[in-house]
Amino acid sequence: MSARKLSRPLYAFYGDDFTGSTDVLESLGINGVDTVLFTCMPTSRELAAFSPCRAIGIAGESRSRTPAWMNLNLPPVFRALRRLGAPINHYKVCSTFDSSPRVGSIGRAMEIGREIFGPQPVPIVVGAPRLGRSVVFGNLYATAGGEYYRIDRHPSMRRHPVTPMTEPDLRKHLNRQTSLRTGLVDLTSFPSRSIDAQFQKQQEGAQAVLFDGFNDAMLEQTARLIWKRAASRPVFAVGSSGLTHGLLLHWRALGLIPAAKPIAPSKPVDRLLVLSGSCSPVTARQIRRARQDGFSSIGLDRQAPWASQAAHALAALAREESVVLYTALGPQRPDLNRGEMFGEALGKLLRRIVLESKVRRILIAGGDTATYAIKQFGLHALTFAASLAPGVPLCGVHAPGSPFHGIELALKGGQMGSDDFFAHVRDGVAEMG
Repeated sequence: MSARKLSRPLYAFYGDDFTGSTDVLESLGINGVDTVLFTCMPTSRELAAFSPCRAIGIAGESRSRTPAWMNLNLPPVFRALRRLGAPINHYKVCSTFDSSPRVGSIGRAMEIGREIFGPQPVPIVVGAPRLGRSVVFGNLYATAGGEYYRIDRHPSMRRHPVTPMTEPDLRKHLNRQTSLRTGLVDLTSFPSRSIDAQFQKQQEGAQAVLFDGFNDAMLEQTARLIWKRAASRPVFAVGSSGLTHGLLLHWRALGLIPAAKPIAPSKPVDRLLVLSGSCSPVTARQIRRARQDGFSSIGLDRQAPWASQAAHALAALAREESVVLYTALGPQRPDLNRGEMFGEALGKLLRRIVLESKVRRILIAGGDTATYAIKQFGLHALTFAASLAPGVPLCGVHAPGSPFHGIELALKGGQMGSDDFFAHVRDGVAEMG
């Protein structure tokens, strides 16, 4: 092991999928907080190699897993996070909060977190205004096409193929997943700055407390309360990257992190390789627009072998054309859920094309697709390289001794990015939030 002493980080997190994990990586990176995102539980030697980092994350897959899987896999991860000694330990979930009692149970993750970090109430911070997500009186709203929808009326999330969101009240949603009682610090306490008093009242008899949030001021007040609690004992919290954003605002006010500086944009590349397993209408529009922007688009039939599609992609890349490989153009029936084996097969296809074409920038669309596909690359860790769109950073790949070392990788949730996002990733154009 390296003799380098491991420093105590400000913040540690476990992302319940890979795209969500890079969302947090971006928030920290653009605010000057050195961060490493490991793709599996790191060894002491691997941690020592990134000892200057003030934030440490582990990209996980619990969003697509059962409570039984969580029972086996989350306790050792949470214990590893606790050993890091960070004041804040964040179980990062998607800002759309999609989950169910059988798949991606946030309630079960909270129960396990309390077993490892202690029985104090778990703060839940879901609102992420920069991503178009707001929580009002405990109800979740999300944007689509620039318009806010209650989550059970959202054009994509109400029809999610695995975890459709049919309940906007997040406390009721969690009640289906856990017997833990969830309190609420609602928006009425923020203008009077009485959230401490309301939190104290709500946590009496509650094992978790949800915070309303629809602007930066609310996120910073919430983060201040959580950070104050962390002075006496490590805090285990659940939430979106809105929690990260609030902490960054508070840390900067305290002088714990430097003033934000402009981030250099990424450079354009001659070829971009895109793999999409997303069923989102947003991604469907992006695929169609990419065709207009000169991309070769190649559909992947679940039932057919992909040898000809791989050859087509390699030929296009050899002509210095960008390529989109996609499995869907819009919403699919739930029985067409791709699943782990399908995601792994997509990852093997992508790996083969990358190795043979030597393409150096890759974009993967779809949370589950990214989580399962990336495992086929044997990556060690990711670091922030540049901003592309809110919630979608360009990452540098760390895989010493591997042909994938130094590749640039972006992981996009289905709802993220403008219609011409694929061309922006190729051309190094950052989209503003």
